[in-house]
Amino acid sequence: MHVKHNHRTMKEAMNGKRRPSIVLTALILSLMLALSACSGSSSTVFNSGSDEVSSTSARVPWDYRIVEGTVGDLIGGDMTVLPDNELLPNDNNYATGDKIWTLQFMDAELTTDANQRNDIRLSSWQTIKSFNDQKSAESDLTNLKVIVKTDVKLVGVYKTTYKKDTRHFAVVELPTGNRIKQPIDEKRYAAMEKQEKVDVVLEEVHDFADYDLAYAKFRGWAD
Repeated sequence: MHVKHNHRTMKEAMNGKRRPSIVLTALILSLMLALSACSGSSSTVFNSGSDEVSSTSARVPWDYRIVEGTVGDLIGGDMTVLPDNELLPNDNNYATGDKIWTLQFMDAELTTDANQRNDIRLSSWQTIKSFNDQKSAESDLTNLKVIVKTDVKLVGVYKTTYKKDTRHFAVVELPTGNRIKQPIDEKRYAAMEKQEKVDVVLEEVHDFADYDLAYAKFRGWAD
């Protein structure tokens, strides 16, 4: 808060304008100190607010895997699956001792800051489905983890040098909106310098319950 002070001149005092009493002077000084303190604290609050970095957070499908197991105890319409003794619905009427394959799922909490940097926190594996044979399990898996080739936006390339050791990097923006940094060799660096898009290989991981929800993971360069 800015306080404007009016300074009385000697000419004004000689023209008969009364000088404030000692008590009034003390009150004015106290008010000025209070206003000055408010101004300082207000400046600190607004500066810290302007430096805050916004971020967004979302849960995304991250990975699947096929695990071999054995049916354990049967409990009503459920069954335990060894060796982890997980409880699953016995939808296929398995018997104790049957060999089965299960589909396990992992999701992730993805936090992206204003600079498109990602912080990823993975969940534990969750068993979601059982199969009579490995082939059926792998067939489901290929529909949930799909490899695609596409072009993506090339944000830019750059290089760093430390003790005569030079490293080259490319930053690309994936269809999900997040940006990733990948090391590249000098030849690819020279080829990418003036490009706006590059061809990449992505792995689309689809959500088991909502197939339209997917997360794209970088798996390499297409060329």
